[in-house]
Amino acid sequence: MTSQPDYYAALRVKPAASQQEISRAYRALMRTHHPDVDGGPKGDRNVQDGELLRIMQAFAVLRDPARRAAYDRSRNGASAAGGAPTVVPVRKVSSRSVSAGNTIRITPVRWESGPWT
Repeated sequence: MTSQPDYYAALRVKPAASQQEISRAYRALMRTHHPDVDGGPKGDRNVQDGELLRIMQAFAVLRDPARRAAYDRSRNGASAAGGAPTVVPVRKVSSRSVSAGNTIRITPVRWESGPWT
């Protein structure tokens, strides 16, 4: 079994981070790691490219709520299909009986000519 990357660590955010915090962290890291920006980290080009790819992959997963939820489930060891079903209480509402006197009658519209024609 291959271990999956920690996308939260790649973006340097907590797992409970909001979408706004994830976007801000991504933009800040892209400003510091982008190859077109002077003053970026110096060193091996392959290491820099690998770090940049990790940041972009992490953001691609964490910015989409559905993909993020699937990633979080896989991190927690739950199956992708869910787990045990959750019982949700449902309130049943009975419909009111309508008496004949309160019925709305809808008929065809008859257009009348007025002084404007």
